[in-house]
Amino acid sequence: MSEIDRSRAARAEARTRIEEVAARLFAERGFAGTTIGEIAAEAGLSKPMLYRHFDSKQELHLALLERHRDELAAAPVRELLHGEGDLDTRMTAMYDAWFGYVESHPYTWRMMFRDTTGDAQVQAFHRELQRRQRETDMALLREFVPGLPEAELEPLGEAIRSALYGLALWWLDRPEQPRELLVATMTRITRGLISTVKGPNAEGPKAEMPDATSTGTPDAPGPSGASPSSAAGGTD
Repeated sequence: MSEIDRSRAARAEARTRIEEVAARLFAERGFAGTTIGEIAAEAGLSKPMLYRHFDSKQELHLALLERHRDELAAAPVRELLHGEGDLDTRMTAMYDAWFGYVESHPYTWRMMFRDTTGDAQVQAFHRELQRRQRETDMALLREFVPGLPEAELEPLGEAIRSALYGLALWWLDRPEQPRELLVATMTRITRGLISTVKGPNAEGPKAEMPDATSTGTPDAPGPSGASPSSAAGGTD
């Protein structure tokens, strides 16, 4: 390995260490209760070395939020669009992938949804994240429950969003509860909603997924707040 390659590898390893330590400290102590010096010390770096990767604590916090938001979106969307089986089967797999990410990143989850901080930019990020999630759930309802009245879509989207994140936060305080319980709960909630709509265009819980690659078929969203296009490519 050349000197340049070794330098790049060392820089990437240091950045990963910074992000892992920062995610844990932000989750444990909150944004305001964590200092750059504490992050650097626990990462085994000096503050000047940390500042080579991130200009400020705010930039580091936002970078973590954005990265994990996109990672959280990816797996559920894949299951919904490209998994095997009918809608009910894919919906269960989608929720399992989503809660699986929560289970493997508990510190990140606390940082994303329990500590919103007093920082204006971070608060704006959280408001935008909630808006995206709500609109994603509204798009999902339009796609798979077309008989719903338009006026009900936004409050129903918010109800699904709130249930999903509320269950995840509930689970963080009760880690002994099996993931299957939360998956079954969210699947039951969504299946129950679908079953309330009767009509020639309403898809029941056993309906086949539409072909997302066919002409005129809109992107189907996942529960994490991003459509397939945004999950693959970043932010608005």
